[in-house]
Formats: sequence, structure tokens, C-alpha cells
Amino acid sequence: MMNANPVSIDPITLEVMRHKLDGIANEMELTLLRSSFSPIVKEGLDASASLFTPLGETLAQACSVPIHLATLIPIVAAILARYPLDSMRDGDVYIMNDPYLGGTHLPDIALVAPVFGLAGKPIALAATMAHHQDVGGMTPGSIPTNATEIFQEGLRIPPLKLYDAGQLNETLDAMMRLNVRIPDTLMGDITAQIAGCKIGIRRLQEVESVFGEAALSAMSAELLDHSERMTLEALRAVPAGRYTYTGWLDNDGIDLDEPVKIQVAVEVSDGRFHVDFTGTAAQVRGPFNCVPSGSQAAAYFAVRVLTDSTIPTNGGCFRPVTLTLPERSLVNPEAPAPVCSRTSTIKRITACLLAAFKEVLPDKVGADSASTLTAIAFGGVDDDGRRFVVGELIAGGNGASRDGDGVDVIETDASNCMNYPAEAIEMNAPLRVRQVALRTGSGGDGHFRGGLGLVKEFEVLCDHLTVTHRGEGHRHAAQGASGGEPGLCAQSAIVRRSGETEPINSKIVTTMRRGDRLIVGTAGGGGWGDPATRDEAARASDRAAGKV
Repeated sequence: MMNANPVSIDPITLEVMRHKLDGIANEMELTLLRSSFSPIVKEGLDASASLFTPLGETLAQACSVPIHLATLIPIVAAILARYPLDSMRDGDVYIMNDPYLGGTHLPDIALVAPVFGLAGKPIALAATMAHHQDVGGMTPGSIPTNATEIFQEGLRIPPLKLYDAGQLNETLDAMMRLNVRIPDTLMGDITAQIAGCKIGIRRLQEVESVFGEAALSAMSAELLDHSERMTLEALRAVPAGRYTYTGWLDNDGIDLDEPVKIQVAVEVSDGRFHVDFTGTAAQVRGPFNCVPSGSQAAAYFAVRVLTDSTIPTNGGCFRPVTLTLPERSLVNPEAPAPVCSRTSTIKRITACLLAAFKEVLPDKVGADSASTLTAIAFGGVDDDGRRFVVGELIAGGNGASRDGDGVDVIETDASNCMNYPAEAIEMNAPLRVRQVALRTGSGGDGHFRGGLGLVKEFEVLCDHLTVTHRGEGHRHAAQGASGGEPGLCAQSAIVRRSGETEPINSKIVTTMRRGDRLIVGTAGGGGWGDPATRDEAARASDRAAGKV
């Protein structure tokens, strides 16, 4: 419900404030990234930052990872439930990652800090989230695709105080360090998150010193209401109806030959957006279950794609969204079901939500993207006795649209990370990157061609290494639109030093040795339109560039 606003606000000042708040969130994000220790944050950009109102609604978001930005919402709610505003003190920093209390998966650790105003009470909350390279558990990198309960996935943190009025909780610090493989990296990235929060605190205090608490509060409320009004208007422009789509995960990491069903039905009516997951598979044995915060993140992202990109992104955009999440299902599992691979599920949910609108909103939704984020984790001890854990994030192809070819090798569908440079891998682990190349022919043909996936090849340079390969799209291709053809499925394999090739059925945790190679090929996006109508000059360009 929109808030009554007793303060008259100049619309120009309001717009200036909107951009100022967005700028603060982005500065928080950049501070976090530039202060971080691990490649997954400083190179992969797997971290995010947001500002929240004292009541826990999103006030502003950095341009970062949509999954993080949406899942911070229930995390802030959980922290406020445990630590009410009137109990907070300046210098407090709260920490949590528990998926069953509002988090997402264990590697994503959130920090929340109150912003105290001149009157000595909280005027906002600053929050950051980062994917930590290792949080313990049964495999290096903490994304075991063969986990069968959350206890195997790593360190589980309920809402706790990491700093109490500026004083470090040394007991909690010691416990976290003792339960992870690379403690200095973990705590280094947490310190970077704190730096991001401190920037948010400082900048908001500067804003309050100029405008005053009452005006800042009134402008914050109006910004949220404005986004809600614009979102309702945009959703009312969508023809009312019920839109359905069925998608599939390759498997759950345990039963490798059993696909997992995702069923969505979206009801759009009078500006409301309701997602019903009835018909989706029951919770699975493996770690591809997705707690409600992740399902919610997918729905929020879909609404932002389907409405208007000029609408300021804040909590007002999300007020029209509701969900039906069947209990003990893939999208609402019961503890202690494993959840560490939930990114794959969130991306597939998002792809299904968008695909449901292919016919009715062709200007917003084109062919399917690969909708995959192939995650690789390498861990072990190098020849000098140094323990290492390094991850890698590898994107696929974007679907083509009626406006043009799909983009090659780009994150889509609620994630926004980057591939690592070869140097970042080789500096941090005994690995040699032998090949990084576009995957020829992987984009679906059409009047406009789907974006290509990537081929990346790693050679092991130590005697013993544990590798986790979390793939998707190995069995179900990205579909085309308006007569376009599907993209190629993903394909990965381990080539042993002996020359023997071992195909990977989407997910695996295994051991590699010196001279073994891992070759990862990600999926391509679907094509748009009849291939027979593709411009011959475009085809010649594709051939010359080696794309087909």
C-alpha cells in the first residue's frame, strides 16, 4: 500500500535524490569490489549492495547481481525481526547466510549495518552480499552438486552481530575462520563488505545533513510509491490473462538421468503479478532446491524485464508481486534439504517466467537464452604445500530477438557475473588455461542468430585436485522464437592424461591429476525468425568470424 506523504516535495529535487541514492549504492558496490581478496568477487563481480528504509524496503540498488539484490530483502527482514531498530547501536554490523531464515545459499553471506542520523536513531540500513569462495562443507568451493543435506554445504550462520557498537565479535570471527579452507580470504572479503556498508553510512549521513531527516524520509517514501504507481501502470498495459510455461533442469545432481520439472503459471490482472508454481517437482535429493527467497528473486527480476526499464528500481516495484509456493517442492523445500546449487534453478525459473510472455510481449521477450551459469570450483594443495580454492563462472549465449542477434557469452536471467581472465585463474591455482574461445555454431539459426556459448579448457598442474562442475543446459536446449531454431546444448568433458575422455553429465564432483584437462562448452541462445530470411551479408560475416 502506498504511504501518505505529509511533506510537499519538489519533483526535480526528488529526481536528484533518486540518482543520489543510486549513486551511493553503486559506490558501495565499487568499494566492495575494489577492496575484496578473492577472484570470485574482484574478477567475477559476484557481490552486491543495497540501501534499505528503516522498515526494510529496498531504497536503492547497485548495478550488480539481481539474485543478491532481491534475496537481501528477506535477509533484512530476518535481521530486523531478531534485532529491532530500537535495539541497534551505531557501529553494529549484522551477519547471516541461512537459506531457511531468508538467505539464499551458504556461500552468499550478507552484512547489514544501521545508518544513524543526527537525532541518534536509524534512518536507513546499508547492506552488502558477496559470494564467498569457500565456506566449508564437503568440497572445496562449497557448491557440492552431490550434497543431500544442507549440513554438507558449509558454515550456516543465523542472524548474529559481527560487530557490537564497533567491537568485533571475536568468538564468531574465530569460529568462522576455523570452519573454512581459506580463512584469510573469507575474512578479507567480509572486511570488503563492511567497507561497502561504511561508504553507504557515510554518504547517507551527508545527505541527511543537507536535507534533514523528515525530508529524507518523505522523499524515500515518495520514491517507493512512485515506482509502485509506474509498475502498476506498466502491468495494466499487459493483456490480462494466465500465462504458463514448462521448463526443465537437467537433473538434481544425484539422479543424473532424471530431469526436474519447473511449472509456472502467471496471472496478470489489474496491475497485479501472481506466480503459481503448482505442478513444479517436489523437492529433490540434490542441492538444486530453491528456497522462497530465490523464487521471489526470479519473479521480481521478471517483472522488471516485462515492465519499463526507466522505472526506478526499489521496493515499490515489488509490491504488486505475489507467489504461490507449494510446500516441500523444488521452490519451497523443507529443511534440511540441500540448496547450494539454487542459482541454476533460479535462472531456469526466470527463463520460464519470461518465456510465458513470448507471444503476448514480443517486444520484451525474444528467443530463450541459454539461462545457465556454469560454476566450476577447483581446490586442493599445490606443489609448495599451499592450500587453494578457486572458482570460475562461465556464461552461455543470449537469445536473439526481433531487434537483432543474441549477445555471445553473457549473463542473463537474474545473474550478472563475469568470466575470469585466464591470468586470475593461473595466479591463484595450479592450473593452465589452454583455450578460451567462442563455441562455433552454438547459437540457434534464424533471421537473427542466437548468441554463442563459450569453450574454456583447463589443464591441471598439481598431483591432486578436486573439481566441482555445476552445469545446466546439457539436455534441454534454448528454444527459438517466431520460427528460429534452438541453440546447441552444453557439453563438457574431462580428458585424462592417458587420452581417455570422460563426458560430464551436467554435474560432477571428481578428482583430477597432473596433466588432466577439463573442457567446458556452454550452451547457445535460441534464434529468432525464419532462418531462410537471414541476410546473406550477416551469414558471410558469421562465417568470416568463425561463428558458424
